[in-house]
Amino acid sequence: MRVLLAGGGTAGHTSPLLATADALRRLDPDVAITCLGTPRGLENTVVPAAGYPLELIPPVPLPRRLGKDLLTVPRRLQEARRATEAVFDRVRPDVLVGYGGYVSLPAYLTARKRGIPYVIHEQNAVPGLANRVGSRSAARVAVSFPDTPLHGAEYVGLPIRTMISRLDRPARRAEAREFFGLDAERPTLLVTGGSQGARRLNQAVSGAAGALAEAGAQVLHAQGKHGGAEPALPVGSAANPASDVVANVVPYVVLDYIDRMDLAYAAADLVVCRAGASSVSEAAAVGLPAVFVPLPIGNGEQERNARPVVAAGGGLLVPDAELTTEWVVANVPGLLTDPDRLHAMSVAAAGLVPRDADDRLAAMIVEAAR
Repeated sequence: MRVLLAGGGTAGHTSPLLATADALRRLDPDVAITCLGTPRGLENTVVPAAGYPLELIPPVPLPRRLGKDLLTVPRRLQEARRATEAVFDRVRPDVLVGYGGYVSLPAYLTARKRGIPYVIHEQNAVPGLANRVGSRSAARVAVSFPDTPLHGAEYVGLPIRTMISRLDRPARRAEAREFFGLDAERPTLLVTGGSQGARRLNQAVSGAAGALAEAGAQVLHAQGKHGGAEPALPVGSAANPASDVVANVVPYVVLDYIDRMDLAYAAADLVVCRAGASSVSEAAAVGLPAVFVPLPIGNGEQERNARPVVAAGGGLLVPDAELTTEWVVANVPGLLTDPDRLHAMSVAAAGLVPRDADDRLAAMIVEAAR
């Protein structure tokens, strides 16, 4: 069986794509898997690193406003269609799987033209344009969240890498904190804006570093490519050791990117993050309490993603404009140092999302191919 997986751009597409690829290999070790992306996406790094071949086509972003860019869409879509046709000629897939985004729409159109069955997976609670168009002719349509308004939707959850879906946080905590150079006992905050980073989020939380340190809480902060995490620490901290206060007492670790998110989750007692499908699903799957800060642009999908976890009591929802250093100081240290509340949030979050979505989606793909 030959499978073409189309998706890329950010970790929101590439993470479930790779989780599905691994599940397909577990189901059929002889399966031939090729991934389809664009030259500008994260897939150019993570797909080859995972050991899967990658084909590239030109991206066709759809402008959000009327203007001259909109007039060029038909021409650019036709160029992407021709490049996609060439990939289909080389790969000769028995089935296509699309995850939405720039790369998926020309793949759906090509598969439909050639009579090749395709399966769609929609990551967000509010579907994107490519998957709304493609769902009308898809063999199967899988979604990450219940009640996603997509034609033929079947709720399976978000495919999550087994290193996370099978994670035992308490059992890995000591190893994880040692891995990141953190104190073994202190309450720990994880901060991440996703694969693209989030400068405002980085600035708001790092500005509260002093209050967090005074509460005895340490921080593991993945700032992403946009930076902005500049911990403002009190005198006597790691940043200001020239005082009569013992230096380096409370760690604040800033990294650009974290490859071992399983260990980051294991190290943490609480996470402050965006509300992309992967962030919401992974935090809930491992029972990690969360402060969700939805991206303020788009069609509101991030807020919708977080609602089920927040409603169950597993997380808090804070609008981007309200996440200030003052809000962090007023709310996060107290939550981090309240183990009973954190435990209640963890129990509420755990079990809300399926941990076997990768296997369920792989089974759907094999069935569609047959």
